[in-house]
Amino acid sequence: MSYLDSLPAETRLLHVFEAYPGPARPLLDLHEQVMRADSPFTPGERELIAAYVSGVNSCGYCHGIHTITAEAFGVPEGLLAAAVRDLDAAPVDEKIRPVLAYVGKLTRTPSRMTRDDAEAVFAAGWDDRALHDAIQVCALFNFMNRVVEGVGLRADDAYATTSGLRLREIGYAGLAQLLPEG
Repeated sequence: MSYLDSLPAETRLLHVFEAYPGPARPLLDLHEQVMRADSPFTPGERELIAAYVSGVNSCGYCHGIHTITAEAFGVPEGLLAAAVRDLDAAPVDEKIRPVLAYVGKLTRTPSRMTRDDAEAVFAAGWDDRALHDAIQVCALFNFMNRVVEGVGLRADDAYATTSGLRLREIGYAGLAQLLPEG
């Protein structure tokens, strides 16, 4: 249930965006840039990072939706739950594992990041652009997790599936087109 009394009891993020389209439009533009523009990471890998960060933050709303989106892009079902439980034991591709470790540490303890954390990402074959893009996804979803939790949003599995598949289909730019003009 939303903590914003002006919104419906079963508020979804799209309701918040519709109620406050001024900040929503540039935020969705940023999502489109970070999550769908050219990057060393595929859209599915970026959704994987987003869902992982959301899982680390225990943001069920974002974790559920972005897990479905990542799976719709080809991430194996169950991988995200396993990664959040125990990244070292999860069946995560060895090239992406250090990226997830990096964003997990950046989420949990940002002031403890070191050059060694970045070096682990580079050793897996990623470059500066990839590290930057992973940091952008991580930062965006730490922000969004706080918006979602701050507003009090919740989503059941059916809504997570609907929303996750919609994101795969229309992207974040498509969500912006659903907002009222103004």
